Amino acid sequence: MSRRTCDHPPTLTDSQVLEFCRQGFLMLPGAVPEQINRRAFEYLETDTHYEPTRILDFDWFQDQVICNPTAAGAVRSLLGPGYGLPVLMSNHRRQCPHEGVGGWHVDGGSRWGPQLKDLQVFYYPQDTPVEMGPTEVVPGTHLVPNTQRAMAHYGRIRGSASTAAPAGTIFITCYRIWHRATAAPGSGIRNLLKYCYWRSAPPARDWVREPGFDMARANFSGPAAGFGEQFHECYSAAEMFCWLAGQHPHYQVTGGQSWPLPALRNDLPYGFNPALATV
Repeated sequence: MSRRTCDHPPTLTDSQVLEFCRQGFLMLPGAVPEQINRRAFEYLETDTHYEPTRILDFDWFQDQVICNPTAAGAVRSLLGPGYGLPVLMSNHRRQCPHEGVGGWHVDGGSRWGPQLKDLQVFYYPQDTPVEMGPTEVVPGTHLVPNTQRAMAHYGRIRGSASTAAPAGTIFITCYRIWHRATAAPGSGIRNLLKYCYWRSAPPARDWVREPGFDMARANFSGPAAGFGEQFHECYSAAEMFCWLAGQHPHYQVTGGQSWPLPALRNDLPYGFNPALATV
């Protein structure tokens, strides 16, 4: 049985891939054309199942949402060539107003580590301002191991980010990022389609090379800094970037003030493996 794949050219640069490693998600506002958004919304009025997977069978949806050029270029940059397309569609459909706030969680089956073998992607076919209860994420938490039973009781988390966005927005996430549903005091139907793409090729730094990008001096610090020991978020983001570049065997941390800690140095940081400079 052959699976559908996509091989769109990569569009993310070194800095954008590094930013994804630090943040764990990427917003693509209004990527899908309005006529496709309307068509998707109308279809979801007829298929209200929480898994409307049949929508994947329509060419217009495959071409303009699943293989949307803006999204496909970003996914290709992170998952490599020939990545597998979704075979399952979920819809977090909500009738607004809705007062309930969801508990913080990571989705089932989450595993922690530098590997990025799949991406979880969300699509809003209609305008989704804060009044319509957009998903809320905590940037950087894809680097923070935790279990749902140890986090569901949390309330407001400092640094969380709303994904409120216009119709046609696609946002790409690490599967294990912390997220929750928010209250929706507005009116009407809010659809939130959720699906996954899958890596089929070994990782390699074959995204858009950025002139002057220097891995030895790049800033790997990010929002996960508030969730663990000092500088450990740098270690995790740098390791993820090295894994994506196909250079995980050359990743090393020697401790102390060594790479990848951010600092204003007058020479190469100690601990930086010279093999990474030739990637």
